[in-house]
Amino acid sequence: MEDDSNHFSKPETPNTMKAEAEAEERDPESNSSLSEPLLKRNRTLSSNPLALVGATVSHIESLDYEINENDLFKHDWRSRSKVQVLQYIFLKWTLAFLVGLLTGLIATLINLAIENIAGYKFLAIVGFIKEERYLSGLVFFTGVNFVLTLVAAVLCVCFAPTAAGPGIPEIKAYLNGVDTPDMFGATTLVVKIVGSIGAVSAGLDLGKEGPLVHIGSCIASLLGQGGPDNYRLKWRWLRYFNNDRDRRDIITAGCSSGVCAAFRSPVGGVLFALEEVATWWRSALLWRTFFSTAVVVVVLRAFIQICNSGNCGLFGTGGLIIFDVSDVKVSYHAMDIIPVIIIGIIGGLLGSLYNHLLHKILRLYNLINQKGKLHKLLLALSVSLFTSVCQYCLPFLAQCKACDPSFPEVCPTNDRSGNFKQFNCPDGYYNDLATLLLTTNDDAVRNIFSSNTPSEFQYTSILIFFTLYCILGLFTFGIAVPSGLFLPIILMGSGYGRLLSMLLGSYTNLDQGLYAVLGAASLMAGSMRMTVSVCVIFLELTNNLLLLPMTMIVLLIAKTVGDSFNPSIYEIILELKGLPFLDANPEPWMRNLTVGELANAKSPAVTLSGVEKVSRIVDVLKNNTHNAFPIVDQDVLVPGTVVTGATELHGLILRAHLVQALKKKWFLAEKRRTEDWEVQEKFNWVELSERELKIEQVAVTHDEMEMYMDLHPLTNTTPYTVVESMSVAKAMVLFRQVGLRHMLIVPKYQGAGVPAVVGILTRQDLRAYNILTVFPHLATHKEQQKHK
Repeated sequence: MEDDSNHFSKPETPNTMKAEAEAEERDPESNSSLSEPLLKRNRTLSSNPLALVGATVSHIESLDYEINENDLFKHDWRSRSKVQVLQYIFLKWTLAFLVGLLTGLIATLINLAIENIAGYKFLAIVGFIKEERYLSGLVFFTGVNFVLTLVAAVLCVCFAPTAAGPGIPEIKAYLNGVDTPDMFGATTLVVKIVGSIGAVSAGLDLGKEGPLVHIGSCIASLLGQGGPDNYRLKWRWLRYFNNDRDRRDIITAGCSSGVCAAFRSPVGGVLFALEEVATWWRSALLWRTFFSTAVVVVVLRAFIQICNSGNCGLFGTGGLIIFDVSDVKVSYHAMDIIPVIIIGIIGGLLGSLYNHLLHKILRLYNLINQKGKLHKLLLALSVSLFTSVCQYCLPFLAQCKACDPSFPEVCPTNDRSGNFKQFNCPDGYYNDLATLLLTTNDDAVRNIFSSNTPSEFQYTSILIFFTLYCILGLFTFGIAVPSGLFLPIILMGSGYGRLLSMLLGSYTNLDQGLYAVLGAASLMAGSMRMTVSVCVIFLELTNNLLLLPMTMIVLLIAKTVGDSFNPSIYEIILELKGLPFLDANPEPWMRNLTVGELANAKSPAVTLSGVEKVSRIVDVLKNNTHNAFPIVDQDVLVPGTVVTGATELHGLILRAHLVQALKKKWFLAEKRRTEDWEVQEKFNWVELSERELKIEQVAVTHDEMEMYMDLHPLTNTTPYTVVESMSVAKAMVLFRQVGLRHMLIVPKYQGAGVPAVVGILTRQDLRAYNILTVFPHLATHKEQQKHK
């Protein structure tokens, strides 16, 4: 009923920064006595409709995943022929195909651009190094990266702030039921593509995997709505998808396609959507997302075949993280389980530590970004300069190593990629640190994952690589460019995995490259808390099922260790952004609070009659921010009986539908119920899906104010209701699983004088933070439960 948005619990806007920070530091129990009632209320449940979407503060609302079963919907549903039903199903599969096709094409375009831009940049550096013009090389390398970062940052700061960051937290919130404005627009899509190319080509410690997930979701959303808002197609068949439920399914397919395009992992993409981002799932959606990812794989494979023939510039097999170890014999013994367990424990500890430190840095970046666009640009450019200087200068600290004739690749090499870069070394020698730093992030992963290379890297070089990417991984994420977390975490994890294998030396039989793979997997589980999807992604990357047992053990241990310290990185970002995400598991103390008690902490529900005066409707809309109103009729004859004077809860009507009715002048000169033909002549089901119209845009004359409106045909007659004695925990599970926007609370007892509706619950009312601000004594109970 209330504006469906989040109590902006974290300091993210200039207006709320100071107040929220003080509220966070203040202990709500410091002045309370343990003898006071548990459910004593000290304020009214309220909310702030602001949250960070990308890098911009936006007004947010909830989505209507529930089917609005009013008379118009029922008539439309009954009138659909078998041909229309088949058309609807066919169009769903067609959109799934188009999502996969376009995502695969754009992913290929991004890979081609990054590999060629970065490739020519590194070839130019090789020329400077050969001529021993080291300072000129530094200036060129830093300058090119500076310009590329500037392009990406300017686009995000000035044209599409929602394109900054990975986009995955916002997608996760959207699929949970939170509307994220401008997140899937055409401008956001273009900026995300160009910005990702610029940021990744600039050598920043970020990946294109997160942005590809966002790009796939943008493509899906635009296809589902018929194009950009200003140039939207009005085809009749697109009306089937003009609702939040079908858009949710299409965006889920786009999300899976993005992960598949990033890792060439179709099953991993489906499981990522299921495990990490999707709140609601069913078998039909599973098949369509899998179909989308299959199309992506076919597109990528086709372009890889084309590029292998040399028609893609510097793009060969690069640009996709593929670590083929199918020809490596993986043999392990019982004693090898000990280092595997150690990797899992370290991954969990480092992952939770990374989440904790990144949380603090993102708060600091928020303070800087609030000062204006110039400060956002300066922050991004400062990180770019620091990264470029480190990547160029640190390889000079490494000692040159002699090439071994047994190496399977050419050594040394001065090409764009390769495992044995000569850099500043004499002929016959290579610089192992330059092999890892002066290359794209994808090639760096491929190099450090390389198998059968126990003597390729020096201990000090791996230590420098690991330390550098730990620092860059913390300070790069959060700047105003499209960025992903997958690659930084993989680079850090592979660094400590390889480092551990070098320390163990002859005490283990496992290949050093396999340790790097296990280290990367453990850090992803320790930070992102994903297990099944990460396991499948790494199996599809490595192409070796023999790694399955070790990968499973590492992931389970790392996730368990990480969960004992803090939430996953995406949950932390959701909290920082103020997006009202409903977690799958309610707090234990929520079982001690009923929805009736929660309703008492809110302002009373505003109800309307089935046939209501226009002046009353206009007054309610202008003086309330609620997005839905219960329709209650008095003195009703109970069907099938002679009982009169009953009170009927007819249903729930949305604010958008009331505004539409006012706009269409759905007025009656007398107070009466309308006939079906009158409604169908005035409205259609598609028009009621529109939300953009505001009450301020509707003009109502003085004479019209005295007329009436019949709200029965527009009312959802089957809203979800719960009895006031239900626990908040149970209501939250129902609210989340069904994908509700509003939940009606009805009285436990019926009788004269008892209202038909006790209150309405919205998303914000069920968030733990908001409840604890009203019932601070529950926090005491929460701490007591933790220590039991």
